[in-house]
Amino acid sequence: MAADGQALMVGAEISGTVRHIGIYGALVDIGTGRDALLHVSQLAQIEGRGSENQAQLGSEIKAYVYKTRRDGYVALSLERPPLVPWGTIRQGRTYTGTVVRVEDFGVFVDFGAERPGMVHISEMSDNYVRTPSDVAEVGQEVEVRVVKKNGRSRQIDLTMKSAPEDALISDADEDEEEAPTSMAQAFRRAMQSEAAPVAQGNHQQRSRSNHREKQEEILARTLRGTQT
Repeated sequence: MAADGQALMVGAEISGTVRHIGIYGALVDIGTGRDALLHVSQLAQIEGRGSENQAQLGSEIKAYVYKTRRDGYVALSLERPPLVPWGTIRQGRTYTGTVVRVEDFGVFVDFGAERPGMVHISEMSDNYVRTPSDVAEVGQEVEVRVVKKNGRSRQIDLTMKSAPEDALISDADEDEEEAPTSMAQAFRRAMQSEAAPVAQGNHQQRSRSNHREKQEEILARTLRGTQT
């Protein structure tokens, strides 16, 4: 388990104990004081992986940190996240990658993202390119720069042209999909439906209720942050 929230890094392998299972996924105690979310789409992948990774109440599972936020929100994945997380890809950012496919219209380059990016034939050189195979071949290492990414189709457009002297890396992520927000909403709903109402006079139960209220406050800030 992770020692504290600050030690969590995207891609880190961690173990945790399943504390609650609902229609939105599983809440997993990873030792940070705040439950992490293993989305229901991830739970479907557990079947057939062996008894060591079965999502049952009280069972221990191994997963990877998929997403973290400073306010404590943590999402988990059963698959190791890509070396270049989607949220870090920005227009103008340069990467070194490997050509994995050559087509008549361009090439596909694997630079560590969740899927290869495409370099259109018109973006393969500062000069005229008759056919992509004249410039690149499968297995060749090339330097590429992000032109655009599409959150809905998960498509990444790249260029191999020289960068303009005044080129800047964009901090905006306008085309990003609402996946982080959806995950945060699922986490909030799971927390809301987690337990039945408790007796008013029980001090221990009141403490748990206060803990959930604090988590809800954190999640509210998370939602505001992902919607800006």
